[in-house]
Amino acid sequence: MVSNSVSRSFALKVEREGVTVAEWVFLRALYDAGRVAPSKLAEGMGMTKGAISKLADRLLEKSLIERRANTTDKRAHSIELTQKGKTIVPRLAALADENDRVFFGALTSDERRQLSRLLRRIVTEHELTGTPVD
Repeated sequence: MVSNSVSRSFALKVEREGVTVAEWVFLRALYDAGRVAPSKLAEGMGMTKGAISKLADRLLEKSLIERRANTTDKRAHSIELTQKGKTIVPRLAALADENDRVFFGALTSDERRQLSRLLRRIVTEHELTGTPVD
């Protein structure tokens, strides 16, 4: 119930900014990576190349990323954020932080650390690596 509420609330916030949660995750990863080959981004995010390609196509249509041809290998390309993409990522990050404050602000600092530790333990135990793809 908590997971669904937190996720749905955040999804509604980012949708008002014109992106899905999966697109946000992609943009955030690309923000950190800079110009990168899609295959490297897929590997780092634990996604398939096909899923990355679909997300990239959607973000290209929204002018949030751009593709650049590889000058030495015409079959290869890289992707990077456009200026519009670089501008939206901090706004979306602020929405994520605010969403966390709304839902987890009732917990003390110690309780938030304990919750984080317990969730990381579940992630490790179940080898969870998935990234939202919708």
